[in-house]
Amino acid sequence: MAQVMDTLQPWLAALDQRPRGGSRWLQDLRDGAASHFVEQGFPSVHDEEWRFTSVAPIATSEFRPAPAVRASENILGRALYADAPIRVVVINGRYSPELSRTAGLPTGTRVGSLATAITEHADVVGRYLGQLAVPANRPFVALNTAFAHDGAYLCVPDGAVLAQPIHILFVSTSDAGTALMAHPRALIVVGDRAEVRIVETYASAFESGHKHFTNAVTELVAGEGAIVDHYKIQEEHVDTFHIASMHINAARGSNVSTHAFTLGGRLVRNDIVAVLDGEGAECTLNGLYFADGQRHVDTHTTIDHAKPHCPSHEIYKGILAGKAKAVFNGKIIVRPDAQKTDAKQTNRALLLSDDATIHTKPQLEIFADDVKCTHGAAIGQLDEDALFYLRARGLTFLEARDLLIHAFAGEILEHVRVEPLKQALEAELYAQLAKDLAEVDAA
Repeated sequence: MAQVMDTLQPWLAALDQRPRGGSRWLQDLRDGAASHFVEQGFPSVHDEEWRFTSVAPIATSEFRPAPAVRASENILGRALYADAPIRVVVINGRYSPELSRTAGLPTGTRVGSLATAITEHADVVGRYLGQLAVPANRPFVALNTAFAHDGAYLCVPDGAVLAQPIHILFVSTSDAGTALMAHPRALIVVGDRAEVRIVETYASAFESGHKHFTNAVTELVAGEGAIVDHYKIQEEHVDTFHIASMHINAARGSNVSTHAFTLGGRLVRNDIVAVLDGEGAECTLNGLYFADGQRHVDTHTTIDHAKPHCPSHEIYKGILAGKAKAVFNGKIIVRPDAQKTDAKQTNRALLLSDDATIHTKPQLEIFADDVKCTHGAAIGQLDEDALFYLRARGLTFLEARDLLIHAFAGEILEHVRVEPLKQALEAELYAQLAKDLAEVDAA
């Protein structure tokens, strides 16, 4: 215990700088989360859920809370889909009204600052904030909640159909020689029978040599019959540590899909927990990640079938080059009352080098008898038979290889229904792939 407290000393000092004041319920939420974090400490490789991912580079660093920044438009220049007609910009965890665009939304739609919503829409925020992403047994969620103050807030009223996607853009800045951290928070509440597309992006506004820690939490509540199409883009600088937790609650008859694209970061961990909490709720979790060099990407997903007649679909793909490492752990839980569950999970990884590695673990926890649950995992290099087939039809080896890699990624990219975002993602992913493949060819 003494050793744990020694490790936490810099973090205890950081916790002294966390936000205070405001509503009593909010301060109680922060205080409780801080206590959970101090009690738990950081996870270690001795914890089953973290056995392949060491967070020692985060735990042993002294990060300072990132300061408030009043930025100009050029800070968004590197972010994909930054010119979205409707966007909510959050810099270092704080809402930026100057850079946000929120005009033209249906009547009753609330979008903007979480800090403002805590005061002006306390009935909604107080009901949901911290209720899906609970701090107990989740140290990084506890740390984020302890610093809860501002972020992004979206509330779509019953029956509203949003024609334009809403882009929630989290931007991190840094200072030379100073390790900074931000704890972005997003609360998304979608009413009954409402429809919305959401793009959630994490980007950096700094060059190499700057150390940054992003610790993000998103809570998404989908009402009865709601349709939510969500995309998460992680494109932060390769010197960034990115730990994120997304928690979804899907009510009766709702349809929630989320597609995660991980393209940056030195150490990345994505936890996604979806609870199908109403009969007939449907969930889709898709993801595509790319890692090269000595980067590390860890994805843990949980789909909890709590009610009957709920289908779920999951496809995760990874492309690894260099000495990159990846982890995929996909869990499907079927509760005793969740009869007629239909759950499908697929995980595939493409290794472009002999030094790249991945640990994959599908899990099924089934407590009902009338269900259909399948899972499959495949890890390997490019199919030699497919390469031979393409070369026999006139393609060079390089052309055949590139075609197969693009087809591998294309299965996930084709699900992106925001065309400008899809084009930007394809361009960014293929540019990164071209760079790594060129290095392989030159070696």
